[in-house]
Amino acid sequence: MQFEAAYIPAPLMWSSPFVRWQGATADVSSLDLAVQVTRDALAARRFDGGRVGQLVYGSTVPQAGSFYAAPLIAARLGLAGVGGPTVAQACATSVACVAQAAAASQLAAGELQLVVTADRISNGPLLVYPRSAGMGGAPQTEHWVLDSFAADPWTGESMVHTAEATASDGGFTRAQCDELTLLRFSQYQRALADDRRAQRAYFQPIVIRQRKGERVIEADEGVADYSAEGLAALKPSLPGGVTTPGTQTHPADGAAGLVVCGREDARALAGGEGVVRLLAAGFARAEKGRMPKAPALAAQRALASAGRNAGELAAVVTHNPFAVNDLWLSQQLGIPLERMNALGCSLIYGHPQGPTGMRGIVELVQALRAQGGGLGLFTGCAAGDMGAALLLSVQ
Repeated sequence: MQFEAAYIPAPLMWSSPFVRWQGATADVSSLDLAVQVTRDALAARRFDGGRVGQLVYGSTVPQAGSFYAAPLIAARLGLAGVGGPTVAQACATSVACVAQAAAASQLAAGELQLVVTADRISNGPLLVYPRSAGMGGAPQTEHWVLDSFAADPWTGESMVHTAEATASDGGFTRAQCDELTLLRFSQYQRALADDRRAQRAYFQPIVIRQRKGERVIEADEGVADYSAEGLAALKPSLPGGVTTPGTQTHPADGAAGLVVCGREDARALAGGEGVVRLLAAGFARAEKGRMPKAPALAAQRALASAGRNAGELAAVVTHNPFAVNDLWLSQQLGIPLERMNALGCSLIYGHPQGPTGMRGIVELVQALRAQGGGLGLFTGCAAGDMGAALLLSVQ
């Protein structure tokens, strides 16, 4: 999927901090979080929302009011005349939203698209499905989050099984997974240097209204303190496996967003801070039960669509719920592990699903800006053995 005329003003990208599930945001609706973070982000960037032609909303866990999600969020942002789609593709949601916005902007001669993503994995809903044929009309129930985490209904196995199967195919060891996690943690620690200077460039605080004032969350909450000794002491998640609780991500809550438009608008809105050109998106499905392989396939599709190759990449960011993901991507595309995730990644700071990829895209742009621009790739996996990738350049 190639884009010809879709751009992002570099300053109009943001992410909230991520909060480990069942933490401070456990009782905050993701719709409320989307409105608060987006409203404050646009105000801080002095963006005139009156020019927005469509709002694209990405989310994966239903909340009260989700039936009206995108138009409801737009109305609460003061954009009463704006509507748009709600997109849900598990962990690929952010790339799907950006692709939707890029295509819509191009078809509408550069119309401004506001992309908003948010999810609360905490306190996922328990759904009750009427079932007349059940004993006494007893309903069927589904816990939206926990049941989905437990098993893919097609394979009957959990996502951890996909990591172990991919590790076996790639010949990866427990030691490699532990070492990769320590590398990613050290990269994240570097992003916290100088009072989180790098993160402050794109972080939009979460503001929680409480009975006694407000609670402001300016930094990620719930990130573990990794060490070689601590990782070595953990038991495998599956008997005899290479993946442990320390080499896989944790669920989280958060929100993130950006603006997509035509080139001239992007330049004007950037105010001299540079623009991001969207080049291509790729989606792919790996073989059954091999989810961590899908990001490499999606990346190859995005690169091929744009006529580029992995050797041209100046920066790479991944959504890596398992250390195995990055090991496979490096093996298949020949990208050194050290060249990925300069500002950290979801393996370390958590995974709220819908906005996870968006934060990765924002951090990819920040990494490219820090080195003067260039070609960048974001890629990650998603439920159902899916992968999604976005190729862009910072100019």
